[in-house]
Amino acid sequence: MNTSPTTRIALVTGGSRGLGKSTALHLARQGVDVILTYQAQAAAAQAVVADIEALGRKAVALQLDVAQSSSFAAFAEQVRVTLKNHWSAERFDVLVNNAGTGAHASLMETTEAQFDALVNVHFKGTFFLTQKLLPLMADGGRIVNLSSGLARFALPGYSAYASMKGAVETLTRYMAKELGPRGIAVNVVAPGAIATDFGGGAVRDNAQLNAFVASQTALGRVGEADDIGAMIASLVSSDNRWINAQRIEVSGGMML
Repeated sequence: MNTSPTTRIALVTGGSRGLGKSTALHLARQGVDVILTYQAQAAAAQAVVADIEALGRKAVALQLDVAQSSSFAAFAEQVRVTLKNHWSAERFDVLVNNAGTGAHASLMETTEAQFDALVNVHFKGTFFLTQKLLPLMADGGRIVNLSSGLARFALPGYSAYASMKGAVETLTRYMAKELGPRGIAVNVVAPGAIATDFGGGAVRDNAQLNAFVASQTALGRVGEADDIGAMIASLVSSDNRWINAQRIEVSGGMML
């Protein structure tokens, strides 16, 4: 049970910066409390917590490396204790599997270590973290997995990264099918190129790349973090409870 009939709690991985931070803040503006995770940037995560509290919502930051699946059982127990101590709750309502890293290398240059790192973060991490957290999710809850526009259109250098995101898109449909009896809706959001520090901040900081992306986008600009965070918050609102098992690209019309 939550602290009140209207209290909703979301868990957002990678919530200390970029898309995760934007998602956490937009959820808070909708009246949702947030558990956010960070890998190493504790101070940045606590700053997001302070921003959420300034909006009148509760927030807690927990450390998590989504590449380390062996830590997920202990993390789930930490979430259980956090729910009890901070919300007097047993369940949370929304899971956003956002945490991720980028990699740019041609098919011929991609190393097995790079490939394995992408599997661990983007696919294995999403699969097994969700598995471990599902006993703590409320029936009727929502899951949003993050993909990429690169799973639809192909740009040289992203074969491994995009393949992981393609796997996440397939996994999302299976999650929706298997979790349907619990009333849990599962969707995948696929951002286009976004001006954040993701991938070393190339889209944000490289003027030539930024201009190229804008030229390939129907709305004529590069995406911003808030374009994605606002959409995810809208997707998990009660108004969108009938959307399920869908891939939703949020790219401004890129590579049409």
